[in-house]
Amino acid sequence: MLLSADVVHSILSEGKLKPRDFYAPKHELIYSAIAALANHGEPTDVITVNAELSKMGKLATIGGAEYLHELTSIVPTAASAKFYADIVRDKAVLRRLIEVGTRIAQRGYDAEGEVEELVNVAQNEIYTVADESTGADWTRLSKALQDAADEIELVQKNDGLSGVPTGFTQLDKDTNGLHPGQLVIIAARPGLGKSTLALDIAREAAINKKLATAVFSLEMSTTEIAMRLLSAETGILLQSMRKGGITDNEWAIMAERRSNIGAAPLVIDDSPNLNIVEIRAKCRRMLKEFDLKLVVIDYIQLMTSGKKVENRQQEVSEFSRSLKLLAKELKVPVVALSQLNRKSEDGTNKKPELSQLRESGSLEQDADVVILIHRDLSSETPRPGEAELILAKQRNGPTGTSTVLFQGQYSRFVNPKE
Repeated sequence: MLLSADVVHSILSEGKLKPRDFYAPKHELIYSAIAALANHGEPTDVITVNAELSKMGKLATIGGAEYLHELTSIVPTAASAKFYADIVRDKAVLRRLIEVGTRIAQRGYDAEGEVEELVNVAQNEIYTVADESTGADWTRLSKALQDAADEIELVQKNDGLSGVPTGFTQLDKDTNGLHPGQLVIIAARPGLGKSTLALDIAREAAINKKLATAVFSLEMSTTEIAMRLLSAETGILLQSMRKGGITDNEWAIMAERRSNIGAAPLVIDDSPNLNIVEIRAKCRRMLKEFDLKLVVIDYIQLMTSGKKVENRQQEVSEFSRSLKLLAKELKVPVVALSQLNRKSEDGTNKKPELSQLRESGSLEQDADVVILIHRDLSSETPRPGEAELILAKQRNGPTGTSTVLFQGQYSRFVNPKE
């Protein structure tokens, strides 16, 4: 911090690091001096900090001007200051946890007072540490208004689209794209194209818009997904790929398109029995390695909590809430696929309803957007090949229905011809 004013303002503006977080008293004093100077709009170099400590009567306590110069020589660059600040903060939280834990343990051994009161005191002390560790996570109205103005401007520049595009014209008009922090549920009866629609959205984001996308597939293998993507992008029959019936011309088309498809920032994880803890850990790692913009999970009912549960509905509810929290933490849209319950399979070919989300009413509650897929599979249908994307819920916008075409032979949905 003695090397860069920008670092000082960055760390102080976060509001997370406090003078008492430093273990050594002299470092606490130096940080207090830096903060005092910055708050008065004054420079925070070795000379000014030296003068501020002298004014405080603490220069000798920290080891004099020599120690300040020694600190600047130990760290050659300010580039890692944020990382160092996090270490100081984390260690301070751990020390406070040890202190609180020791006091709680001693009260337990002493057994003085009512048990309920001891529990309340213990909870309050733990919560105090938790509150202190969160830092300044609030947002001033002035900044929120500026962020809103920036988004309005972005929407105007992008023809009304501010989020991650789905590639489907009417759906994008209705939603303005998929937005950071949103949990988007795609649901349908078996065999109607949940995975296909999810991969279409991933294709649009990663291949066409070059937005980093992660696909967690608990149902299909990486090879199966790659084949589907190739078929959808090249217009070569998926069945021909599976059976080895590719013509020379089609091989040439695949060779030409593979480099562009392969360059897309798309990662696929087909690990079996994935649980929410693993998904969160992998997403955090991806967020650090590249600028993750979209997460797709296929599908919720195949996830596992890794523990024995008596109530499957409660377990799915936990998944639902965890996925919503994941979307908020990562600041990306999370698209999760879900089955519908057995009432949707009564053979009447009725359109699906929001209440049919399988095994959990929490899916409906936690989701920001719910898209239900409907296709009339009866032989008498007047519109074979058409599918309806029913926008059954949208927390910040209208509901409605858009029509697309299902091309199962190429594993894709497409916009209807204008």
